[in-house]
Amino acid sequence: MTTDDQLERAMRVGAPPAVGPLPDLSTAAADAGLLDVAYATLDSPVGPLLLALTPHGLVRVAYVDGGEDQVLSELAARVSPRVIRAPRKLDEPRRELDQYFAGDRREFELPLDWQLIRGFGRKVLSAAARVPYGSVSTYKQMASEAGSPRAARAAGNALGANPLPIIVPCHRILHSSGGLGGYTGGLERKRRLLAIESGQQPLA
Repeated sequence: MTTDDQLERAMRVGAPPAVGPLPDLSTAAADAGLLDVAYATLDSPVGPLLLALTPHGLVRVAYVDGGEDQVLSELAARVSPRVIRAPRKLDEPRRELDQYFAGDRREFELPLDWQLIRGFGRKVLSAAARVPYGSVSTYKQMASEAGSPRAARAAGNALGANPLPIIVPCHRILHSSGGLGGYTGGLERKRRLLAIESGQQPLA
């Protein structure tokens, strides 16, 4: 019996036609070459996160207290308009982040896509990525490692524009005086991340 025959028979007897499972749109888009940016969300001890992935690696980690729209618009404008929710493609980043928040992971093993930051900012973030778990450094030191020892303020701006917070640990960078400095997710989140890495419970 053909699908048309089944539909006609179902309509005659008043029963709804049998419908198969809906297709996975993200898989269909990927198979068609239409998935440039896959994204998913993650609930975490520092609030909801949005994670975005390109074929080159993780391109964005964002705090999304106010919703996802602004981050998705940024990705569409700066990476590709073909942005699709595809949680399965983000399974590994979400797993590693869960392990990190539980205190079971000290290093991430994820490929990164750096296209959202270049030049001096990229050098600063590369230096920040080398600061070990549980350690801290300073804006001045990051500027020096990026090749411009007097550009501490510019280094701070680059860290503030970090598209991959937590993964690239800009929370480990402090003022030379020992003060926390700034943080794109707010100082409370910076304190919580540093507390996780020191073996303390995150602040309430």
